[in-house]
Amino acid sequence: MFVPLLIAVYYHSANGESDLSSFIYSLFITLLVGFSLRLMTKSESELGNKEAFAVVALGWAICALFGALPYIFHHTFADTGRNWLVEFSFCYFESMSGFTTTGATVLTEIEHLPHATLFWRSLTHWLGGMGIVVLALAILPMLGVGGMQLLRAEAPGPQTDRLTPRVTQTAKLLWGVYVLISAAEMLLLWAFGMPLFDSLCHTFGTMATGGFSTQNLSIGQYNNWIFDVIIIIFMFLAGVNFSLHYRALRGDFKGYLQDTEFRFYCFMLLLCTGLIIWNTMSVKVGNKVVYDSFGDSLRYSTFQVFSIITTTGYGTADFEKWPYLSQFILIILMFFGGCAGSTGGGMKQVRLLLVIKQAYAEVKQLILPHAVIPIKIGDKVIPPEVVKNVVSFFFIFIGIYAVVTGMMTALGLDLITAASSTIATMGNIGPGLGGVGPSDNYAHIPTLGKFIMSFCMLLGRLELYTVLVLFSPELWKK
Repeated sequence: MFVPLLIAVYYHSANGESDLSSFIYSLFITLLVGFSLRLMTKSESELGNKEAFAVVALGWAICALFGALPYIFHHTFADTGRNWLVEFSFCYFESMSGFTTTGATVLTEIEHLPHATLFWRSLTHWLGGMGIVVLALAILPMLGVGGMQLLRAEAPGPQTDRLTPRVTQTAKLLWGVYVLISAAEMLLLWAFGMPLFDSLCHTFGTMATGGFSTQNLSIGQYNNWIFDVIIIIFMFLAGVNFSLHYRALRGDFKGYLQDTEFRFYCFMLLLCTGLIIWNTMSVKVGNKVVYDSFGDSLRYSTFQVFSIITTTGYGTADFEKWPYLSQFILIILMFFGGCAGSTGGGMKQVRLLLVIKQAYAEVKQLILPHAVIPIKIGDKVIPPEVVKNVVSFFFIFIGIYAVVTGMMTALGLDLITAASSTIATMGNIGPGLGGVGPSDNYAHIPTLGKFIMSFCMLLGRLELYTVLVLFSPELWKK
């Protein structure tokens, strides 16, 4: 919170902006609680799997609580007639949405916020993108004990690449790549005319695949095709396994093409972009097609496909005005998400690829009942326990999605809004359809619904198991 505090000092003296005290109070409380916890928990004991799950899941929930403090003290959501619980639900939702890189917002007027609050809002994206605990492992050697358990409990995807023998060094390398690519995007946006402050905030949202913008109309506010192209490129990079970027920086560019998940990711991007370009140019909505120019269709379709599949959630077009097939494709892409080891949300490309391969193997097994049919990703045979874990994840994800959708309809939401808001939060995407479409927000969701959606964001960011294990009695037994 120190950097947004400095920004608050600057804009308080320059423009008289009102959020300086909120960051002073928030920073003081966070330091006080942090030091108190540190004094209370001095221990040399090993961190096992149980402790790792508890540290990561509870750590994220509590970080979102501290992240809400600047909104609470600034009274960002203090509208007349709302009680403290309603206001807290808004603050916690916005903070959780930031840290989990969901990008779903309950703000109705973004551009009127003070600069420091806007910066903090985007910074929570950037911190949550690579991972709060991974950051702690990189900068706090005291957490080196049991660090791999923490890394596995937080890192997205069914497998965690360990780039070096020491987990602390792995965390530093991942964050180093993250910072380097972020700096490149910020400089490019700035060089081509986006204001420096906006460039920094939109870089945070892009590299974390978050989607918080400094503008009410998101990236569409600028109506600049160069900005669109730059952000498309970096959304694509953010959706790729960061270990591949690390190897590319060391000269191993073949790693991209040799990676089966990367090829599948590229195939899905090209296929869905092509389908939406065709659909928006050939199917009439009302009395005319959405785009009568190939250039416009290419520009807006590509941006929206890359934004949704990487779970970034930025927008340059209102896709609710597109043909139903295009909307359906975008909803399906919300389930897919980015690659394992990326900052993207969703189920992850490799999981969906494994589920498809497992289904195909089952069909072959019916034809050849005595054949041994291994499941492969590239040349690597995937162990049966990994396949079982992935298939279980798939069905648990779908099951929770169905239950939460039902809960949201019980709170009074229409089916389209309930279904799309559930996947938009579980997949860490942000915008959905209906009442939470690209031109709407989540402010109208009932208070209980905001807490449910916040829980869904945490579930999606920590890949279900790390959160669900908290509800297992075995975790709390000695």
